[in-house]
Amino acid sequence: MSATLATSERRPLGEREMIVLMAMLMSLQAFGIDAMLPALGDMADEMGAGGNDRQLVISAYFLGAGIGAFFPGAFADRFGRRPVLAVALIAYIVLSLGCALVSDFGVMVVMRVVQGIACAGLSVVPAAIVRDHVGGDRMARLMSLIMMIFLLVPIVAPAIGQGIMIIAGWRAIFGAMALMGVIVGAWVWMRLPESLAAENVQEIDPPTILRNMGQALTVRGSVGYVIGSALVFGSLFGFLNSSQQLIGEAFGMGNYFAIIFGGAVIGMVAANFTNSRIVERFGARRVGHTALLAFIVNSAVLWWSASNQPQSLNEFVILLSINMAMLGFIGSNFSSIAMQPFAKIAGAASSAHTALRMGTGAILGGFIGYQYDGTAQPLALAMLVCGLIGLGFVLFSERGVLFRRPNAPS
Repeated sequence: MSATLATSERRPLGEREMIVLMAMLMSLQAFGIDAMLPALGDMADEMGAGGNDRQLVISAYFLGAGIGAFFPGAFADRFGRRPVLAVALIAYIVLSLGCALVSDFGVMVVMRVVQGIACAGLSVVPAAIVRDHVGGDRMARLMSLIMMIFLLVPIVAPAIGQGIMIIAGWRAIFGAMALMGVIVGAWVWMRLPESLAAENVQEIDPPTILRNMGQALTVRGSVGYVIGSALVFGSLFGFLNSSQQLIGEAFGMGNYFAIIFGGAVIGMVAANFTNSRIVERFGARRVGHTALLAFIVNSAVLWWSASNQPQSLNEFVILLSINMAMLGFIGSNFSSIAMQPFAKIAGAASSAHTALRMGTGAILGGFIGYQYDGTAQPLALAMLVCGLIGLGFVLFSERGVLFRRPNAPS
């Protein structure tokens, strides 16, 4: 990547600043989910939600993000990346403040769906911006660095949410979300140049949108990676939905929830850092395929461990952390491989891919979370099954051959 990403009267946005800014945009979504986790019990008690229904605060946001992801890419390909980000940021701020005022649980769930839909651009547009500048294994390296920084938020968000909840109550967490939105929005306004090239501007009419999205979801070498990552990350969403109950109730470690949750996510940070160092040498396919196979094997061990009750907290955390680390390798590499054929329609492709991943993950994660029975068995079994089916889709895209490294242009 050149030192200058776009012509600007201000100091040009360099690669490092772009990486951090893209990570912060994506982290707004993560903060809106993970900061809520310690508060789910109190939130459910205050608004009269029982049993596993508390998980709807999380799964509703995921579902909304999946539905909403269909739209911002097409608009970003027509009007540019900056205007779409501006709309998503304003919606994030306003709807966060709105959620802070809700007193009915049903209304809260609806508001979270709406927030997920309106803010989907925060997940879609960063990948399109990166693809505007690089592709291939280099894109995988940059996405790994972005994910590494992004994943620092899930590590600290539960602790921040727990601290805010203790000091000012769970409603103040939504206020913190709005404040973060204002800060990141100001950064985007002052520093982010438009990256959509004039020759790549697309028409904003239904046939064009459907054609571009259809193309993004029908290229064989891409779609298997989108579905495969949707499945394995769906099992992660299942953990997010049930994590407060699993750690706080099944293992009786509610007071240490933020520490345990953050510790499990550290593996994903380390994986993305490692991936950024090795992916250009070994290739996104070789690294991603190896990680998926390791995920499947480790999921089988986790299921065996969970089936031999009582499972110790140490066993659960260690094995879960290994799987989280493998997801760190899978996410960046599979996303980059899937985006490689779509330089001219990066926005639409990112929308279609994100919608499929988030929509599938939300439905699957909600289903997995609702299977919570006081043990980690449903989660472990889901990870194993999702990994095996995901491998099948990857084999479909690769025509049955793993670990190859095609010479694709960057």
